[in-house]
Amino acid sequence: MLRLTASVPVDTLWDTLLPQPLRELPEDLAGIDRLLDDPALLLPFQQHWAQLHEGTPLGRPTIPMDTYLRVMVLKHRYGWGYETLIHELSDSLHLRRFCHIALFDIVPHESTVRKLTRRLGPQLLDELIRGLFAKALRERRFRPRALRTDSTVAEADIRFPTDSGLCADGVKLLARAARKVRLLIPTVREKVRDRSRAVGKRLRALGRSLRRRTGKAEGAVQRFTEEAGAQVRASLREAKRVVEAARRARSRIKGASTHTRRRAIQYLEQTMALAERVVQQVRQRFANEKIQDRLVSFADPDARPVRRGKLARPNEFGYVVQLTEVTEHTRRGARGLILPPKLRPGSTHVNTLLPETVAELKGLEIGLREAAFDAGFVPEQTQQALAEVGAKVFIVGTPHPGSRRTRRRLARYRVGSEGRIAHVKRELGAGRSRLRGTTGAQIWEGWVVLTYNLETLALKEAGKQGNARTR
Repeated sequence: MLRLTASVPVDTLWDTLLPQPLRELPEDLAGIDRLLDDPALLLPFQQHWAQLHEGTPLGRPTIPMDTYLRVMVLKHRYGWGYETLIHELSDSLHLRRFCHIALFDIVPHESTVRKLTRRLGPQLLDELIRGLFAKALRERRFRPRALRTDSTVAEADIRFPTDSGLCADGVKLLARAARKVRLLIPTVREKVRDRSRAVGKRLRALGRSLRRRTGKAEGAVQRFTEEAGAQVRASLREAKRVVEAARRARSRIKGASTHTRRRAIQYLEQTMALAERVVQQVRQRFANEKIQDRLVSFADPDARPVRRGKLARPNEFGYVVQLTEVTEHTRRGARGLILPPKLRPGSTHVNTLLPETVAELKGLEIGLREAAFDAGFVPEQTQQALAEVGAKVFIVGTPHPGSRRTRRRLARYRVGSEGRIAHVKRELGAGRSRLRGTTGAQIWEGWVVLTYNLETLALKEAGKQGNARTR
């Protein structure tokens, strides 16, 4: 059962006994608190929850959604993990008041917040960002004039991939998944031997060969990597026999449901499919064949290589995300609101994501005068996509009908998108998604953008109040 707000008021008798400074939020949190007090921002929770649970019983009541929203904003604003977040929330009177948690209320458990984040999904965050845009436009706090768009990489939370390292992960996960199937179905006698020691021995030998820095190192790398791939193939043969035996078996241990058994078998089959791709990649690599859609991690199978072309980091592994900032002017120091982010795994051209960004502008009924892009955008496709918005397109390195002064102004304005991306990466953690999979990366980037927009509107409101006090 969905709860939008808490049934117990935050201000209780105990709060009146606290000193006045402890009952007031810091200035930065107070501005965000005023924005989140709008009941219209909670409507997407109600609509999304109805779609998730259509035709199902109500169940137990959830934590209040206004509390959950504020907790997640704190998480991304300060860069805390779930456990650290709950610990800090429990010990701080200001954070409790900001999240609408009374002094005698129990703080939500970290697992509750973590699981709810995955359950609600990325579509809810897009609706929350659109709702914040609508609020800013409706209350005349924000008058959009221009936009600047750029793409960056949201790295997956994985280690640097190698073929030999993937082989080591494959033999370990196959043995672990088969062991779980055997525990749930005792009649399965087949097993998968854990070949982690055999693969690890070859990885250490490979490392010693590379340190020699001789001409023989390349041949040694190929030999040891192929031997590691042979170990994966042996584990795959055993895993197939385990799956066949599990499909034939009818018995199960007491307390294990059919659904649990089915999930264990499916997980083993999924791991086998990934391991087969690793074996295929090893074969293609040394046969000088082009590898399409390369797998780089068992933990995050959706992550893909992204070719950046930069000297320090030519390749990254994760997702391409397009961030579009809409501002009120193009002067120095312009700061605006970011549209719902658009994300794809692997190397994706920037113009591929641009039509989705334009659709957001049309849905919000935002008209613009100017739009600035870097040289990576194709002029014809970009102008065609922006034609319905009515904005004049400026692309670095291409002719523009404006004066020299206008071109310089738009070029400086476009460079600001680099600084904006650096800001959300450094301060809000947009550079590395801690949630796995394409859906997880979309959720992560959505919370980053929502937090940034809340901070921007709070700063804008504080600036207006400051000017009013000055007058």
